[in-house]
Amino acid sequence: MKSLSQLTDFYYKKLYPDLQILEEERKKIKKRVINIGIIYLLFILLIAFFIYQKLSLEFLFFFGVFALAGFKWLYSYLINDYNVDFKNKIIAPLIQEIDNNLHYSPQAHIPTAEFNRSKLFTTRPDRVSGNDYVQGSIDAIPVEFSDFHAEKKHKDSKGNETWEKLFMGLFLISEFPKNFQGQTIILPDSAQKIFGDLVGNYLQSNNFSRNELVKMDNPEFEKEFVVYSSDQIEARYILTPALMQKLLRYKKKTKHPIYVSFIGGKIYLAIEYNNDMFEASLFHSLLEYKIAMEYIKTLHLAIGIVEELKLNQKLWSKI
Repeated sequence: MKSLSQLTDFYYKKLYPDLQILEEERKKIKKRVINIGIIYLLFILLIAFFIYQKLSLEFLFFFGVFALAGFKWLYSYLINDYNVDFKNKIIAPLIQEIDNNLHYSPQAHIPTAEFNRSKLFTTRPDRVSGNDYVQGSIDAIPVEFSDFHAEKKHKDSKGNETWEKLFMGLFLISEFPKNFQGQTIILPDSAQKIFGDLVGNYLQSNNFSRNELVKMDNPEFEKEFVVYSSDQIEARYILTPALMQKLLRYKKKTKHPIYVSFIGGKIYLAIEYNNDMFEASLFHSLLEYKIAMEYIKTLHLAIGIVEELKLNQKLWSKI
């Protein structure tokens, strides 16, 4: 796989003509979004001024929510063509440069069935969305990932709907080079960080939505993660000292919470972000080094999971 420096050179040298064209397009769209946004805001404030004395606070609240949703739709509409051009002219060539065995589908995402099959989240989503689906193989190891957003619907006593975010971020699936029959789940260790070792350990041990708690021999790993498995022995067979160190290193690289499961011969990995990672920058120049590196590093990190966890090395044979 190409290094970060090689990809940076490719971004600025091979893609530069397209970047310059997109940068001019970005400036025009940015100006248009700001102008239309100001007009939209004044229009909403004008309506609110005339109706606020006649209507309840609850109605005004829902009016505000509706107005915000309207602007979100308007913003997406205004930047859509620019965003499509950016993905086709910049993201797609970057992925091909990393490995030409990878295929990019900007509008697709990981199947919902795979998200549920991972068992990383105990609640099944009522609504999912996503994009930037990449599928293929690296060193003959099948891999696929995409942006993925899962939500759960709730209704109050008055029938009002709200949506709870279950997950938003990068969701990745790869083949795992060990035979196993059970299910092993690795989650961020939030309980011990919030409540301390004693209470945190009690809460983890009595998590009835999960399998049996597995205590690992690596203190640093235990500090960052909590492990549940249907088979204690198999969990330790999968989570060797070397793999635990690799997961710790991978977490430090991502700088975001990560969730991992080993189910059905696959490794599922979810990295929590709160934004769409491969959307075109509108308020920062595409030529800025920092902006360029965000795209390059995110792609390199996602695709590099195979090399980072040594999934492409035949350390273990499948029988």
